[in-house]
Amino acid sequence: MTSDSNRVALITGAGSGIGRAAALALQADGWQVVLAGRRAEALEETAAAATDGPAMLAVPTDVTKPEAVDTLFRTIVDRFGRLDFLFNNAGAGARPVEVDELPVEEWLAVVDVNLNGAFFCARAAFGVMKRQQPKGGRIVNNGSISAHVPRPWSSPYTATKHAITGLTRALSLDGRPHDIACGQIDIGNASTPMTERMTQGVPQADGSTAVEPVFDVAHVGQTILSMANLPLDTNVQFVTIMATKMPFIGRG
Repeated sequence: MTSDSNRVALITGAGSGIGRAAALALQADGWQVVLAGRRAEALEETAAAATDGPAMLAVPTDVTKPEAVDTLFRTIVDRFGRLDFLFNNAGAGARPVEVDELPVEEWLAVVDVNLNGAFFCARAAFGVMKRQQPKGGRIVNNGSISAHVPRPWSSPYTATKHAITGLTRALSLDGRPHDIACGQIDIGNASTPMTERMTQGVPQADGSTAVEPVFDVAHVGQTILSMANLPLDTNVQFVTIMATKMPFIGRG
């Protein structure tokens, strides 16, 4: 790992929610933070929310496009010379419908963002971390509670998040010779615009609808920061952070 003042992090899906919380936590700790996401205005809003510390660099990027990801990583290397941390956070879901009613195009769109996008970014980060001096770095993938158990009518999201667990394990193994650590954070009901529906009632496994508790997304940011600040000989392989009373333990 480089000195504290030269640590460089990339957050995908940084325009809101979990990505924004992670970016702000890292920036407040002195990291140089690169923000990636599709919406330039949202990235600039994240950058503007920063307190004292290094200015964040917003790089609008569609992670489903390999050429866009390559441009993103060239920008990082040209600007900072290295990359120490990647939070693979960009994600999307599909409409909650029965699987036979889900258009193939919606399935492919979720796979493109959640799995292909994560792979493209991990692949590029691995290459930079492997070749830089001092070599090494850390990749954290956003797995979600759905990497363990599904919600009703969530085949695309659940399948891709289970696949992220496989990607995490493979990167952890392949990264060992290069001092590249890889872990996964599985988040349940952090309070973001995407989870507002939890407070109104969402379908449960038994067919009922229930309001679910949420928790402050800032705690996710602090967990990401703790993972990022570990020395490279230490890894949090998997961590679950969730609203204490959400229906996960015992779900189904």
